[in-house]
Amino acid sequence: MTVNGEKITLEKPVTVSEYLASNGYRQARIAVEINEEIVPKSQYETRTLCESDRVEIVTFMGGG
Repeated sequence: MTVNGEKITLEKPVTVSEYLASNGYRQARIAVEINEEIVPKSQYETRTLCESDRVEIVTFMGGG
């Protein structure tokens, strides 16, 4: 699997929500794209990541 351009290996199947939590992401402040499609937050608990997935995780930043 590729996450933000970095190749990683999954030890076991995980959902988007599990992956985000185990890597310290706050779900309220991010968007996830898998294979060039935005994943709705409502699907984070059920969408399972696969070894062939290309994942992009974008964190929203405030500022001015």
